[in-house]
This record gives sequence, structure tokens and C-alpha cells, in this order.
Amino acid sequence: MWRGTYAPPTALMSRSINATIDALWRMEAPKIIGALARLVRDVGLAEELAQDALVAALQQWPEEGIPAKPAAWLMMTAKRRAIDRFRRDRMMREKNREVARELDAREDVSTAMIEAHLDDDIGDERLALIFAACHPELGREARAALTLRLLGGLTPPEIARAFLASETTIQQRIVRAKKTLRDADVQFEVPHGKGRNERLAAVLEVVYLIFNEGYSATSGSDWMRPQLCGEAQRLGRILAELMPEETEVLGLLSLMELQASRLGARVDAEGNPILLGDQNRARWDRLLIRRGLAALDRASAISKGPGGPYQVQAAIAACHARAAAPEDTDWLKIAALYAALMQQTPSPVIELNRAVAISMALGPEHGLAIVDDLVEEPALKSYHLLPAVRGDLLEKLGRMPEAAAEFERAADLAANDREKQMLRERARAARGMLN
Repeated sequence: MWRGTYAPPTALMSRSINATIDALWRMEAPKIIGALARLVRDVGLAEELAQDALVAALQQWPEEGIPAKPAAWLMMTAKRRAIDRFRRDRMMREKNREVARELDAREDVSTAMIEAHLDDDIGDERLALIFAACHPELGREARAALTLRLLGGLTPPEIARAFLASETTIQQRIVRAKKTLRDADVQFEVPHGKGRNERLAAVLEVVYLIFNEGYSATSGSDWMRPQLCGEAQRLGRILAELMPEETEVLGLLSLMELQASRLGARVDAEGNPILLGDQNRARWDRLLIRRGLAALDRASAISKGPGGPYQVQAAIAACHARAAAPEDTDWLKIAALYAALMQQTPSPVIELNRAVAISMALGPEHGLAIVDDLVEEPALKSYHLLPAVRGDLLEKLGRMPEAAAEFERAADLAANDREKQMLRERARAARGMLN
């Protein structure tokens, strides 16, 4: 086995070496799995080979020290595990025999060449892995689970806790997703032309799905799951690094950074929700705001216009981020941006958000007129935020019995325990104002 230059550990260093391996694995695993997937053409096998290399590192490095080029060591070890596996089973299909011969032919590759590959071409490997995990052959839930597993490094139990699903369900989704990719003989490459644009939309959708589930959990006892937000932001930063000219990538990154800047102000000490207008803006993360605004500025400079849906949503988030106090918010601009978003991606949810902006800019009666037109919208029949918004507007107009009824209806539809509790409290407060 190849060996680089080692820094021999002392007995006291063993524990810290294991911690270093854990951190290194989190950073390098997507790169290594992506590179292996291209070689063996099977993401499940690639992940297994990478895990074998990790086990070897956990066994050897505490005694021998960390290699000078740890990522190259892991890649070389995984590659040789692949060679051994294909040699052991001469009855494997021809594709695997071809891969084995290809790997054998490269067995004398130098350490310097492997390290150069990891450094110079690694962006393509990670990007190819993201596009593979978000392949259209997979459903949205499977894409999200596989993306978090391969790119986020989360374990099935962690993903299960994040989405409030059983560990068995998550494991089955991941296993089925890997089998689907293998059976479809998916190429672990970044698609080009029209195919790339179509696939990029799916990639961004999955990343934003992960972020939104962390930002406003659909169910459970916690209103937010910040770990999911962090993973989505990390994926967004990787995409922006690898695709710096894609304005929608920059728009999504900006949107996530700006929304994540509010996480520390969105709940009180007991974990109860705090609505936007009541948040302590001094607790908003200024670093994330700067990052978000910078990404939006880059996207705007490239697109030379309002850009696509994520860029427009980021512009809306920027209006909130730039307002030092709620009364400083440019609600007319936000309403105009929602109108532009409706032109790009018509949706009753976007129209509901535009109604809120109109109510803040022109008065609750103007917003209520728009909301009343949405009451019979089939797509919003079970959407708890429709009666929640209507209750808020009715309350501002002093129509307390109607407001209380709307808040109760919203609470019945809400699946998140914290949100349900908040809506019931608003209903009780509205009824209390009648006395």
C-alpha cells in the first residue's frame, strides 16, 4: 500500500485523530464517492467502497499517523478495494470486468496524480454526484434523502429525525434510489445543454425543499430544524462555487442565506414561533445578510434584470433584510416583486403572499379582497396559511368573531405542533377582545 509522509501520533493524540478523521470524512466523502461512482458506475457500490476506505483509516491512522495527503490516501485505498472486489468475482457482468481492467491499467498511477485529480477535477465530481442524486427517475422525497446521504453526509437516522419519518422508511428510500440509478445506468456526469437546465431545476428544487423543511417544519414539535437549513446552505454554496455564472444558483443561495439570517430570532426561549413583525432584528445574523446580498448582487450583475424565480424571491428577502425596523419595509416593492413572480410561476400561494404585501402597503381591506378570491381555490383547500392570513386581516379590521373562527380553522389544518398552538392562542386572544 502507498504511504505518504506521516506525522507519528502520541498516545494522547489518538482521540483527536479520530475526530480529525470524522471531520475529514464529512468534507471529502462527496468528492470521493463522486469520483468512484464515475469509475464503477454504481453510486451504492461507490459509497460502500468509500466506507471501506474510511474503516481502513480509522484502523491505521491512530497507530501510523495521518498521511500528508489524506484525501488521496482515502481515494487510493477505495480504488484498490474496487480492484480487489472485481478480481474476486470473475462472473460479474462485462461492465464490471471492463472497469476492473481500466482500474488495473491505472494501478501504477502516482500519488501526485491522484492528489492533482482530487484538487483540480473535484468540482466536477461533486457536481456530477449532485445531479445524479437529483435524477428525474427519482421522486422528490427520494432525491432529498439521497442528496442528504451522499452530499450532506447525514446518516439514515439523522435524515429520519429531520423529516419525522421512520429510519426504515428512509433506508428503503435510499436503497431504492440507488437501485433505480443503477438499473437506469445513469452516467455520473453533468448533463449539457437543455438536459442540464432541466436537471438543474430539479437540483435547486431539492436543495430548497431541504431548506424549507428546516426553516418551517411541516410537522412535529419543533417549528424549525436548523440542521437542515445548514445542510441546504452548504449544498447551495457548493453549487455556487462550481457554477458561478448560474444566476438561479446564486439566487437560491442568496435566498437561503437571507432567510437563515433570521433563524436566531424566529423562536423564543421555549421554542415558540415569533412572527416576522415581532422579531428582534438585532438578533438577525449580519454575516449571513452580507453573504446573501452579495450573492444577489452577483446574480443581478450577470442577469442584468430581475432574473428567475429564485432571484426574485431573494430580492423579496433582501427587502426585509435591509429594513432596520418593520415600518421601514418597502412593501410596495415586495408586492411588485410578487406580481413579477406570479408572471414567472403562477401559483395561488404566491398570490396569497402578494395579498399580505398589499395589505401591509395599502391596508388590510385591500389584502382581504385578494384573499377572499382565493378561498375557493382547490389547491389551497388544506393549506393552513390561507385561513391564518385571512384571520390576521380580519383581526386588523376589528372583525373579531370571524378572525377567531379563521384562526381555529388554520390550527385544525396545521400539522406542526408549535404552529398549531400559536394559532389557537391567536383565536383565544381574538375572542378575548370581544369581552
